[in-house]
Amino acid sequence: MKEMIVEELFTIKNPIIIDIRSPIEFKDGAIPGAINVPLFTDEERQIIGTIYKQEGQAIAKWKAMEMVSPKIPVLLQTIKNYVSNDTELIIHCWRGGMRSKAVVTFLEFAGIYAWRLEGGYKAYRHYILEQLPTMLPKKAVVLHGLTGVGKTEVLKILKTRGYPILDLEEMAGHRGSIFGTIGLGDGHNQKTFDSLLFKGLQEISEAEYFLVEAESKRIGKAVQMEELMDKKMRGININLNTPIEQRVKHLVSEYVYPYKDEPWYIEQISGGIEKVLRRIKAIDTRNSLIKTLTDRNYPEMIRILLEDYYDPRYDHAKQEYEGEFFEIFADHPVDAADKVAAKLEELSLLPTELINN
Repeated sequence: MKEMIVEELFTIKNPIIIDIRSPIEFKDGAIPGAINVPLFTDEERQIIGTIYKQEGQAIAKWKAMEMVSPKIPVLLQTIKNYVSNDTELIIHCWRGGMRSKAVVTFLEFAGIYAWRLEGGYKAYRHYILEQLPTMLPKKAVVLHGLTGVGKTEVLKILKTRGYPILDLEEMAGHRGSIFGTIGLGDGHNQKTFDSLLFKGLQEISEAEYFLVEAESKRIGKAVQMEELMDKKMRGININLNTPIEQRVKHLVSEYVYPYKDEPWYIEQISGGIEKVLRRIKAIDTRNSLIKTLTDRNYPEMIRILLEDYYDPRYDHAKQEYEGEFFEIFADHPVDAADKVAAKLEELSLLPTELINN
């Protein structure tokens, strides 16, 4: 049986990673790009676990064999469908135990040769948590700006131009605000965030610096590590400024138009507004927000939220960052990206491919 340690996993050119844990385990955290082909359903895993605790290992193993045996042909065919000549097949479970050993053995009997990841997902998780603090480039360039200036869009534009980017909101599956999960589901948990951050840092491993958005330590369900926060607080600060009309327009296009006809939309917006109302003392502002919600006047709702809720909190957040702030005034994200690129060139911070060439 061929076995591979976690460090070797990241040297494989075209890995096909098959995660054979149950769906609930896979959902809780997985290696980015891994494919879930569960050996047991969530219910079957629970049954086997209960038998193991109450009746012992031998009886649990026998029950597991009874459950798996009828599935073997379909299981092997499903995995085989992902195999090609230029790929390496890697199988893992939670701790690299009986599940992965059994599947790799089944595959070998069928003439399909795969690696078994030693230690499974648990070893991968331990490895990336150990490595993450050591992977940050030397400098951070932090994009600041009031809500709606398009910081995330500017980062995405700069990424297409070859600049080293860490999109933390994408990694967290959350936009970093009370309304941050609208259209994005429940957001990512800490395990998924850490895995995506590890992958993102691998992609910019040769960069001298990275561009990142100013965010509070917690983004949705995820918390940034201290080393990343410290690097950001001591970084180069670029503050984006955009007219409020453009900010409202941008937020309407991001939060309203794609989702306003969805059955869940008004409930999510109402929940967010309730949280805001708890923090706003001015009666006129509270009444205005309630009216815009009743009338579904989303552009005016956004304007009130910006002027009376988000903007007043911005200056306080900026004070946490050390160093000079470079101000950039732009009419839209492309304009802002052009001006950020010009500022980076002025600071001798070039796209990654130009640095490497």
